[in-house]
Amino acid sequence: MQDQKTETQEPIKKRTIRSFVVRGGRMTEGQQKNYDANWEIYGLDLADGRIDYATVFGREADVVLEVGFGMGASLVEMAKNAPEKDFIGIEVHPPGVAKLMMLATEQGVTNLRVYCDDAIEVMANCLPQKAASAFQLFFPDPWHKKKHNKRRIVQPLFAQQVANVLKDGGHFHMATDWQPYAEHMMEVMEVQAGYENAAGKGLYHPRPEWRPLTKFEQRGERLGHGVWDLIYTHKI
Repeated sequence: MQDQKTETQEPIKKRTIRSFVVRGGRMTEGQQKNYDANWEIYGLDLADGRIDYATVFGREADVVLEVGFGMGASLVEMAKNAPEKDFIGIEVHPPGVAKLMMLATEQGVTNLRVYCDDAIEVMANCLPQKAASAFQLFFPDPWHKKKHNKRRIVQPLFAQQVANVLKDGGHFHMATDWQPYAEHMMEVMEVQAGYENAAGKGLYHPRPEWRPLTKFEQRGERLGHGVWDLIYTHKI
């Protein structure tokens, strides 16, 4: 007869649905060296809690936030082309963070900082409320299969989390190359309180000049693939 356990087992906590899968998280020796060498300059830590933009950058300026910048080339380009603004990137993949910091160093970009953490946690615990001028989400994972659609990052709750960090008149700018996801983004955003479609109700926005045309997009254009931009203005 089996002995009965006398200990009380803790209830299993339901795992939060994540919008990303950590792929290729292990860095090469060169990437790790770049990461270590540049983190002191560009890195921001989740454990340090709520930040103040003026303290981080040493000045008062418009702040642009970007989630999921991949390998960082377009974000570095935007920061370099807009020295009057400050930029914060949030990315979970260490190799991408290492690459971004290396590019920023090579190009002398100083108005850029980075978190290597889950964006939801950074937004909730680190970013100032109602302070950023723009929030960028370019080419997030579309989760093509219908059963995975719930993993798409653009959901009503996320839209309101973005609203929490945007100042009055700030922009939430999304872009995707997957039309069903563009339609999903539109469906979510058109009914969100406190947002107004900058292009007009139900309309997509032409690619603005400040969003660099990536090699990925250029290849897609040659193959006849579309890209959809959506920009919503936050109204407090």
